[in-house]
Amino acid sequence: MILSEFDNISITGISVALPTKQYKIEDFIGKFGEETVRKFSDITGVKSLYRSQLTQTASDLGFEAANNLFQKKQINHDEIDLLIFVTCKPDYRLPSSVSVIHKRLKLKKECACFDINLGCSGYINGLLTAYSLLNNSDCTKILLVTGDTSIRTISERDKSSYMLFGDCGSATLIEKQDTSNKAYFSVRSDGKRFKSIIVPAGAFRNIGASEEEVLCADDNYRSLYNTYMQGLNVFNFTISDVPKMIKEFMDLIKTDVNTYDCFAFHQANLFILKKLLKKLKIPSERFHVSIDKYGNTSSNTIPLVIADRYANSEKKDLRLFLSGFGIGLSWGCVDVSIDSDVILPLYFTDRFYNIKISDYYYKEIEL
Repeated sequence: MILSEFDNISITGISVALPTKQYKIEDFIGKFGEETVRKFSDITGVKSLYRSQLTQTASDLGFEAANNLFQKKQINHDEIDLLIFVTCKPDYRLPSSVSVIHKRLKLKKECACFDINLGCSGYINGLLTAYSLLNNSDCTKILLVTGDTSIRTISERDKSSYMLFGDCGSATLIEKQDTSNKAYFSVRSDGKRFKSIIVPAGAFRNIGASEEEVLCADDNYRSLYNTYMQGLNVFNFTISDVPKMIKEFMDLIKTDVNTYDCFAFHQANLFILKKLLKKLKIPSERFHVSIDKYGNTSSNTIPLVIADRYANSEKKDLRLFLSGFGIGLSWGCVDVSIDSDVILPLYFTDRFYNIKISDYYYKEIEL
């Protein structure tokens, strides 16, 4: 196992943004039928979720989370040395969506920025990137933003996924501090299983692919432009590779399930979470679930779990165990300590960046 250990770096702010439109699981009965919907809810745990309008993108949600963090924590924009945006649903094929967020936040030119194209494990990999760059550069403050609108590539006829995914954005401030605040990371990837969660068309591998929806082996209709998950493969991966790594990780850093105040895991579905809870023998009171209220929000699930559990709670020092797993396939875990008062209440908004189509046609801009 490759272990990364850091000291004197802290998470000093967490903000999560959600759209205002809430869907109850009962809202899908007209589309899929009561029996299908009830069975789906029992297995996945989803009772409601939030989805954005078509005009609101992943970067809009990420920006709103970041802007809320800046305002509530009175952060000086010029102090941000690096901006990272994690998303699977970019605004454009180019440029990177992070450039749009950089502009909207009015960050300095010295603030470098880049996207990370990951989903379920994206928050873990984004945190590791931020910690590594703080540890090995003159950067003092890094802003990690996540955002996804997963429904954009889900077929409306896909009863296995259409009711599962919600939209969300988050912003996390990480900075150097003179403390003995240790953090431990480990991440893994298995590209051999890259087709386990995939949208086959829409980029440049299968240009001109048919948009016709066909009946797939799992009895759901999809086109090549829709997200497809090999359910059994993903399930087996999650309940075998993930707990194996977590056990190795805790053995290596000499901790156990009682070391942590809370386990914040990627919210894949309730059935998988219960399996992980049982395999790892985690006390239920230390394991927070939020998929029932928000669905699977991709790269945002971990900060959403943290905010849902601890925003507005009494001030306390928290030792958290974070784990993300999914697209890639990729998975990882983090042992990190934070102060509960850095976690902001959930923020709901439908705002979006309004750009007219005519603004895209070439014209000179002021530099």
